[in-house]
Amino acid sequence: MTTDGEIPWMNARPLPLIACHECDLLQREVVLPPGGSARCQRCGALLYRDSPDCVNRTLALTLAAVVFYLMANLFPVIGIELQGNLSAMNLYGAVRSLWSQEMRSISMVVFITTILVPALELAMLTYLLAPLRSGRIPAGIAPIMRVMQTIKPWGMVEVFMLGILVSLVKLNRDFTVIPGVALWSFGVLTLLLAAVAASFNPRDIWTHLERQPGAGEDA
Repeated sequence: MTTDGEIPWMNARPLPLIACHECDLLQREVVLPPGGSARCQRCGALLYRDSPDCVNRTLALTLAAVVFYLMANLFPVIGIELQGNLSAMNLYGAVRSLWSQEMRSISMVVFITTILVPALELAMLTYLLAPLRSGRIPAGIAPIMRVMQTIKPWGMVEVFMLGILVSLVKLNRDFTVIPGVALWSFGVLTLLLAAVAASFNPRDIWTHLERQPGAGEDA
């Protein structure tokens, strides 16, 4: 295994084995310097990295995302003005409208991918990171991490944003379209969720747990 910013070996017990997710080569983990990363000896794929201050940075981004998530769901996404009449609707109202128009499968997909899954992700991240930030260990870490890994592909806020932008272009030909607070909030939320995904490193979370007193008592 090669590292970016590799440090010399020290006398210590052998580190665990890790399998490359690209070529399945088994190799020993190595201790990384702050900001370093480990790559596969065979194919060069990134195995893991050391992210300094992972907990604090990810928690800050998560809390900011929570604020914009609430704004994106409470305020109108867009307003449509026709002959002096203004009609505006928030995301939950759009889901209800789709349901009432017998488009229930689409309604459920929108609800799950843009409301439920992002809410679960942000809630679970806050539940994990806030106690770690204050030196405490939350209960049920392992199942929560597994749930987060399972639902992660179902969070599609960025796809929803793309759909809104396409709709705005088409609607603007026939109506006066007024962007709502939620539209800008969704834009910021998309960027924040991408930053959270880039900052959150499960391996660093487990490493942080191992340094906490009593870490072995929770599993």
